[in-house]
Amino acid sequence: MILDLDIGNTLTKWRLKCLKTSRILDRGSIWTRDRWEDSHEIPDFRDIKLMRVSNVGGKEVLGEVERIARRFRVPLHVARSLERFSGVRNAYREPSTLGVDRWLGILAGFHATGGCCVVDCGSAITIDFVLDSGQHLGGFIAPGIRLMKESLKLGTRNVPVDPDEDHQGLTTPGTTTHQAVSHGIYLAATGQINSAYAQVAKDLSGPLPLIVTGGDAVLVSGGLDVEPYCWPDMVYAGLELMFPVTTAEKSGILCGSPQGKFEKKLAVDRSSC
Repeated sequence: MILDLDIGNTLTKWRLKCLKTSRILDRGSIWTRDRWEDSHEIPDFRDIKLMRVSNVGGKEVLGEVERIARRFRVPLHVARSLERFSGVRNAYREPSTLGVDRWLGILAGFHATGGCCVVDCGSAITIDFVLDSGQHLGGFIAPGIRLMKESLKLGTRNVPVDPDEDHQGLTTPGTTTHQAVSHGIYLAATGQINSAYAQVAKDLSGPLPLIVTGGDAVLVSGGLDVEPYCWPDMVYAGLELMFPVTTAEKSGILCGSPQGKFEKKLAVDRSSC
C-alpha cells in the first residue's frame, strides 16, 4: 500500500492507496503535534510499501516521519516547491519558500483544468492563481475561519466565541452578539475570496475555474459568488503528479479530479478514484 501524508499546521491527514488498483482503501487524521508512535489513529507501517509526504508542519514533524520510514524501511518521497514542474512556473523569486501544500494544489489544479484559481480553506485560507500558459501569478494568505474565531476570542472580553461551532453559511446581519460574530467571520472568509477572484478575473478580462479544497471548503463554498469545484484530495493529487507510482497515476489520472459542478460533491465518493 501507499501512504500519502498531508502534514498541516494543525492536522496531519493520511490516506492509504492500493499500489495495484489505485483505489483509496482508508483515510484518517491526527493532530500534527501528537506523538505518532502513541497514536491508534495511524495505519500499520508494516503494510506500507511507499510513503509520499506534503509537509508544512515543520522540520521536527518531518524528522519523525523520516525516522519511522527508516525504521520500517519504507521508501519516502517528500514534495518540495520547485521553480517549475509539469508545465507550471512558480511566481516566487525563491520558489522553495512557497508552501508546498499550495504548490501541490496549483499543480493538481493546472493539470485538471489548465488556468484556474485554487483556494485551500484550512487553518489559513490561501488563494492562488495560475494562467493557461502555466504561469503562477502568486496568491493571497489570510486567517482561516477557526483561526479568526480564536483570535477574536483572545483579543476581546465577554464576546461569545466558540472555535468549534459550525457556521450556517448565513450572510444576514446577526441579531445577537453571538450571531454577529459568527456571521462576520463567515463574511470575512468568503469576502476575501470573492474580492480576490473578482479583481484577478477583471485584470484577465475573463473568469477562471475556481477549485476549493481543505476542511472548510464545503462551508465556504456556500458563500462564494462563483460556483466552485470541490476537490478534497487536491494536495494528495499533487503528490500523485510529482511522484506517480500506480498505472493510473503514470497515465495522468489523478484521484477525484473535478468533472462537473460543485453540487455533485465530486471526489467525495471513493469509487470515483
